[in-house]
Amino acid sequence: MATYECDNCGMGVNATCAKCDEPLKDDSLKLDDGSSVQISKCPNGHGKIKSPMCCGSDMRCAI
Repeated sequence: MATYECDNCGMGVNATCAKCDEPLKDDSLKLDDGSSVQISKCPNGHGKIKSPMCCGSDMRCAI
């Protein structure tokens, strides 16, 4: 399971898919400008989300 942690305060978040209850997997999404964004996605294809935020910054996943 992807566990996101805040570099500032240390808070952690685990996420599961609301449709199938499977743990979300860490991944990245390549944007048209060549940059990439860290995301979590459902292993069963139900969708993806951008990494969560805490303390005004994206949380980091150490997978």
